[in-house]
Formats: sequence, structure tokens, C-alpha cells
Amino acid sequence: MSERKVLNKYYPPDFDPSKIPKLKLPKDRQYVVRLMAPFNMRCKTCGEYIYKGKKFNARKETVQNELYMGLPIFRFYIKCTRCLAEITFKTDPENTDYAMEHGATRNFQAEKLIEEEEKKIQQEREEEELNNPMKVLENRTRDSKMEMEVLENLQELKELNQRQAQVNFEAMLDEYKVMEQRQKEREQEDDERETKEMLERALVKRLRDSDSEEELENAKEQGIKHAADKPTDILTTEANTGSQGPSAVGVKKQKVESWERSVGSLGGRGALGSLVVRKKPADSAPKLASNTPHPAAETKTGTGAAKPAASTASNGQPVVSQNCSSLSLLGAYSDSDESNSD
Repeated sequence: MSERKVLNKYYPPDFDPSKIPKLKLPKDRQYVVRLMAPFNMRCKTCGEYIYKGKKFNARKETVQNELYMGLPIFRFYIKCTRCLAEITFKTDPENTDYAMEHGATRNFQAEKLIEEEEKKIQQEREEEELNNPMKVLENRTRDSKMEMEVLENLQELKELNQRQAQVNFEAMLDEYKVMEQRQKEREQEDDERETKEMLERALVKRLRDSDSEEELENAKEQGIKHAADKPTDILTTEANTGSQGPSAVGVKKQKVESWERSVGSLGGRGALGSLVVRKKPADSAPKLASNTPHPAAETKTGTGAAKPAASTASNGQPVVSQNCSSLSLLGAYSDSDESNSD
């Protein structure tokens, strides 16, 4: 087995390497290599996404007439995994990266673009400073101003942190708990006071309701008494109580009082008393005629026109004039009934 692992080969003594013919291969010849996708890309033909690190069997060639500081640039050919479209990209030794040529688009990379933009700005600034010394002074003053603002902001942040560091959070929590307890006690006192006021109002309302009920009961009792003492009851009961004893007299007197309260007295000289006229007896009319004064004389003295003449009959029965009201008629009717019962 040791013969198979020979590292040295036998060269005969008459070996001449210059006599070995050289192969004339083209400079742009291609090699098949195995590689991985250097960045994320998307196929332009079918839109398939090809992610970084995917392995391909690619063809490799050297780019002609392109060098970077003596370093050759290589181009790679791969095929899309979905539509088999050809995609090419090449090396970029200047940026230590790969550059996409055609067949696909490189996915967006914000960080790389920002870095490129910063590099461009820095290069433009350096070119301006080389050609214009006043621009150098302006840039320096702007930079110093920005540094001062940054320092001021940093100082403010430090002071703020110191203030927060000096705050005792436990004491603040204790104070908050005390304030919360006081607030609860105050609310409880307010609730108790409101309940007391509501109870007092309810009690006052009940007392008022009870007083009003008592007043209603008293009014009902008085109404019942007044209903029992109707003036018209005299007309129906006097005829039955005329010939009874002292108790009947008392009942009659109460009825008369109730009548006078409601209507007024008929026997006096009130508004109704002036309307009552006594009836003249038929047999003694000529005798009394001589004794009665003439109406003209009464008008002269001032008593005949205002007051009607009243004559007394033998039986004392009143006579009602034609001008008296229905109320006076009712009174005369009651008097006539009393006289008849007597």
C-alpha cells in the first residue's frame, strides 16, 4: 500500500522540461466552480427571491481589461432556481464586495447606502477645504458650535440624573399613602353627613305627612259634623220635636244656631228681618187703621220709606211680602210650621 502514496516522482536523467509543449488556452476561458450567493437578490424574469448563502454551480471567468491595483476582477454566471434565467455578478475589490451586473436586482440595504452617502459627503468636504481656506474656517466654527451644544445637552442630562438620584421614592410613596388615607376618611365623613341629612329630611317629611293626615282627619270630622248639622234638617225635624221635653228643646236650639250660622237670624233687624211683614187680622182691620200712621207722614219723618210697615196679627203669624227672596220664604215657612205645632 505504500507504493500508492508516493510523493516523489522519477525524472530520468535526460529529462528536458523545455521540450514539453505548452497548451495555448484562451484568456477568457471559463471554469465551473461551486459558490454561494454573496448577497440577497431577486430575479427580474420571474421575481424569485434568492437569498444570501444559497449554493450554485457557477461558471467563472476573468474580466478582460479591468484591474484594480493589479488585482484581476472575476465574473460569475449562475441560473435562477425557478426560471433558469442567467444572472451575472462580479467582484468589487475596491469596496470588498460584489457588484450585480444583470439578470437580477440586489435587495435594499440601508446601512450600505448610508455609508456610501457619508463617504461622498466627506470627500466633497475635503475637496472644498483644499480649494477654499475660508470654507475650512466655516466648517471648524460649525463643528465647535455643535460640540458646545452637545456638551450643554450632556450637562443637562447629568443634572437631571442627579436630581432624580436625590429623590427618595420610599418617602414619596409614604406621603402618597397618607394622602390617600386622608382622602378616604374625608369621603367617609362626607358620606356619613349626607346620610344624616337624608335621614333628617325623611323624618321631617314623615312628621309633616302625619300632621297633614291629622289635619285631614280633623277636617273630615268637622265636615261630618257640619253635614249632620244641615240647615234643611230643621225643617224636617222641628215638627217632630215641638211637643217633646227639655231634650227636644236643646236639639231645637242647636238647629236654630246652625241655621243662624249658615243663613242669619230672621227675627232681628238684619237684612232679612226688614223683608218680613206681619199679616193684619181681617176683623180688626178698621180699628187698627185709625191707629196706624199715614205712609206720607212716615216719609216725612224718614222712617216709612226705608222700613216697611209691620202689623201684628192676633195669632202672631208673619206675612211675607211679594219682594222677598226664596230664602225669606223658606224662613217664613219654618216660622209658620212652628206656630202651627205650638
